[in-house]
Amino acid sequence: MQTNYVSAASEAAGLDLFITVPEDLLNLGVGRSLDVKRVTALLSLKKEDVSKIATVAPSSVRYDESMPVAVRERMEEIASVMNMVAQTFQGDEDKTVAWFKARNPLLGDISPRDMIRLGRYERLRRFIINALIARRGASAEVELASA
Repeated sequence: MQTNYVSAASEAAGLDLFITVPEDLLNLGVGRSLDVKRVTALLSLKKEDVSKIATVAPSSVRYDESMPVAVRERMEEIASVMNMVAQTFQGDEDKTVAWFKARNPLLGDISPRDMIRLGRYERLRRFIINALIARRGASAEVELASA
């Protein structure tokens, strides 16, 4: 019975179980086709940043077939979040990158890029997902009110 309630509540709020794997609007690739160099370039992440994010030694950070699994996994997560944000900007790469680099008062006046660099990726991810859910809920309410 609880499953039906959760499902009905999710549908009513406009929630999407699959929101965490967005369309690849920034053409970063997905899975094995992920362009890790492009992800790091868009966010201006240095080798030292990637090392900290993935908790690997700076000397082991590389972007070829011998890339550490931890580096690939973190970059996949970051690319996914970047594409979530890109949805808000209709896939506009420049606006998406600008959002990641701009200080945000709702994030303690720090940029999303710096949150990633400082190891606060998970907090940023939750913030973005909650904002997208709230936005979808607000859109659904507006549609219902205008109907």
